Amino acid sequence: MNALPATAAPVEAVAVAPERRAGRANLRQLIELRWLAVIGQLATVLVVHAGLSITLPWAEMLSLLGILVVFNLFSQWRNKLAQPVSQIELCVALLVDVGVLTGQLYLAGGSDNPFIYLYLLQVAVASVLLRPVYLIAVICSAITGFVALMQWHRPLLLDPSSPTTLSPNYLGGLLLCFLLNVGLLSIFIVRINRNLRQRDAELADLQQRAAEEVHIVRMGLLASGAAHELGTPLATLSVILGDWAHMAPFAAEPELREEIEEMQRQILRCKAIVTGILMSAGEMRGEAPGLMRLPAFVDQLASDWRRSHPQAELSLVTEALPDVDIISDTALQQVVGNLLDNAAEAAPGAPLALQATCTDDDMLTLSVLDRGPGFTAAMLAHFGEPYQSSKGQPGRGMGLFLSVNVARTLGGRLQARNRDEGGAEVALTLPLASLQPRQSASDARHR
Repeated sequence: MNALPATAAPVEAVAVAPERRAGRANLRQLIELRWLAVIGQLATVLVVHAGLSITLPWAEMLSLLGILVVFNLFSQWRNKLAQPVSQIELCVALLVDVGVLTGQLYLAGGSDNPFIYLYLLQVAVASVLLRPVYLIAVICSAITGFVALMQWHRPLLLDPSSPTTLSPNYLGGLLLCFLLNVGLLSIFIVRINRNLRQRDAELADLQQRAAEEVHIVRMGLLASGAAHELGTPLATLSVILGDWAHMAPFAAEPELREEIEEMQRQILRCKAIVTGILMSAGEMRGEAPGLMRLPAFVDQLASDWRRSHPQAELSLVTEALPDVDIISDTALQQVVGNLLDNAAEAAPGAPLALQATCTDDDMLTLSVLDRGPGFTAAMLAHFGEPYQSSKGQPGRGMGLFLSVNVARTLGGRLQARNRDEGGAEVALTLPLASLQPRQSASDARHR
């Protein structure tokens, strides 16, 4: 019925490209932040050791800075490679930063050092860049480092003559404050990021719908123009065939006369199709909408399709259809006809079924069932997308795309699934009120 084209791989590649760019950009941000950390730590060590005359194990601290510099140079080289930057790599980079910070704090007073709250910066960066499973690893490493530094560290002697130590109660309060900051910071940043991603996804969906609607408008203009242009040659052909039918050479040959009659029927069908295109552009519904009872409308859908496909077998099943007036919408007729055409192509020669049901909440469902091979997982994933067809011909696959948008315009949806007993089902679900005249919609609710 519908299918996935050979262009699915490029579409997936396009979808992955932004994620790859984001990974590289995030690693580049970490590299820049790490250079700032190196410069800041170096300046702090020099100012405290030389300017404030506070004794620090500067050799060991500069060695840790050297490790950080080497790792940052490696990260710069890694970011130039073609492979995408994964979440694991970003997590490892942040764990290295946490480890170096823990080493620096161990050499400079541990939990007594006011720079211990730089752990929060690592947690904040991880909350922005990492998924929750990797974020937990960074949070656990920061909390472990904080707790370990409360027990094991080299004392920071601001005044060698009067060493001071913090009380256990103060250390307990310090740990509680740190835990609260880490928890609240990570939770709220993760939630904010999730809200932003959801907003971006909704905006992308709206942009996609706007692009599809522009595409549909352009197709409608082209179809309407083509329909007007085709009117003249079809009329000319009809006149010529009428003249041929009365010519003696053709009238004397029964086979030729039958062929001329068949061509005349096909000309009439083409005229009906052209008329339907023009009416679907808005003339019928906007100026003189035709009203029909719902059961009669469904019967007409089936009978019209049977008449244009005499070789196919179609059964009609109706359940709980209310006897109400609806607008005989040409676009809806074309949608159902397109679904039946697709089902006939998917299961040639097999019987088809059109089911029409109406639920208690006034939702009308028109389902087309076939006994074909059904949908693959890839077909279902790309159901209703433009130019997604299994027929292997360029320009195909627009029928379902237009059907999905017609259903969306009427406030409904078009869904596909594989039946347990074999074959496929495509269901068009619409609110009954969208097909009813406005003045009678309230009356229908009371029936």
